[in-house]
Amino acid sequence: MQDIFNSVFGIHDQTLTWWQMSVRAIGVFFAALFIIRVGSHRIFGKNTAFDIILGIIYGSVLSRAITGNAPFWPTIAAALTLVLLHKGLAMLAYHTSFGFGNVIKGRPRELVKDGKLQEKALKASSITENDLLEAARSTGAVTDLSQVDRAYLERSGNISIILKEPEKEGK
Repeated sequence: MQDIFNSVFGIHDQTLTWWQMSVRAIGVFFAALFIIRVGSHRIFGKNTAFDIILGIIYGSVLSRAITGNAPFWPTIAAALTLVLLHKGLAMLAYHTSFGFGNVIKGRPRELVKDGKLQEKALKASSITENDLLEAARSTGAVTDLSQVDRAYLERSGNISIILKEPEKEGK
């Protein structure tokens, strides 16, 4: 049985055939699916750099298992280790109160405060007024920045817009 497995996955082969790489790809797919289920669904959502970095490294590590540039099982173990590290750091960030989450995930940056552009924050974030206008228009409710009370560059890279309260008549 071990010999068949080794032959199918090309475990001891110097070069892999197309079908061995295909079988490895199927094996890596199911191993990756299992590992992501163990980890967190947020890894590949639109999230923070913390999540994106894991996604990039995870894909790179697993590709080596498919192409045979690294041993199959140790590579799967490395991928699992990365996902468990991500999950552990995320849990630590959730359960600590000393700002660990802000260190590894970042923090939102206020771009507009009380309707006024925060030039330092815009410059530090490389966000232009046109970028803010685009984000405001994408809400569907804003046509210019005079309608914006606050805007934030979120940890995910999205820009959140909070509109000014409508003026009450008879004031």
